[in-house]
Amino acid sequence: MTTTERATSPEPSAGQQARDQLLSAMPLTERLVQLATVSTVVLEGGDGPPIVLLHGQGEFAAVWIGVIPDLVRTHRVIVPDLPGHGASAVTEGRLNADTVVTWLDELIDQTCQGRPPVLVGHLLGGAIAARYAAHHSDRLAHLILVDTLGLSLFRPAPSFAVPMMGFVAHPTAKSRDRLFNRCFYDMDRVGEQAGEQWEPLLDYALDRARTPSVKTALRQLIPRVAMPSISSGDLDRIDVPTVLVHGRHDLQVRLRTAEAASARYGWPLHVIEDCRDDPAVEQPEAFIDALRNAMGASRGKQRETPGAESGAEGSP
Repeated sequence: MTTTERATSPEPSAGQQARDQLLSAMPLTERLVQLATVSTVVLEGGDGPPIVLLHGQGEFAAVWIGVIPDLVRTHRVIVPDLPGHGASAVTEGRLNADTVVTWLDELIDQTCQGRPPVLVGHLLGGAIAARYAAHHSDRLAHLILVDTLGLSLFRPAPSFAVPMMGFVAHPTAKSRDRLFNRCFYDMDRVGEQAGEQWEPLLDYALDRARTPSVKTALRQLIPRVAMPSISSGDLDRIDVPTVLVHGRHDLQVRLRTAEAASARYGWPLHVIEDCRDDPAVEQPEAFIDALRNAMGASRGKQRETPGAESGAEGSP
């Protein structure tokens, strides 16, 4: 590169620098794939049966960073940025339940090499995964719903709803931290566990919350996919081994929602202790144990939990 080229080349934005740091810390490769109407960034790595991880609303693929190193030892791990999230861009049309189900079907087609994957969905990702499974159970090996939306109407605790609305309206470091303190049971511990990746996670979350295309995607997906309750008829049609994983202290999707779904549909429920709505970030070891138990290969100690068929103990 010449001196002139160096002088005129734009510096990466703070958000891009944070994303680059997160990607460099994961044993995955990144590629861009056109899926339905979404130019989709997909992270992939590892060998073995495929597992697809769908993150929550307002998040991005790198939030799974704490569990990916364990999963790539035994699985082909596929982690997309959801439509309109992270670096995935909607190229035409509007997002709704039909478009995201089509998007997920094409993702599985293009990444799983004809093998039915384990499909793991968190919050909005869980609502997408459940809607997909209602019509395409034959394409999945297992369905794992993590603090998922869509099992009932979205009615978060006021102590969560107020900071959530504040962050959406005015995304600043202060409003982000106020919200994250309601997402995590112990935010200080989460930061210590994440180590040098914590600041990039915070920075990229704020950058995405300020990005107009992400705001547009959320305005379309939240009322059409996340907030409505999926019909019991659709949930009854899910014909693949299904497990619920839920943080005991979730303020966004209360534990009683998962307990009711477990009782109604016969889905085992694994409760993660000392955790709110993001077990993979807050209690990664307990989350991995719950996943492996759900897939029939648990490494962790399980115990009976009131209101649930089984519970996964949290990390000390």
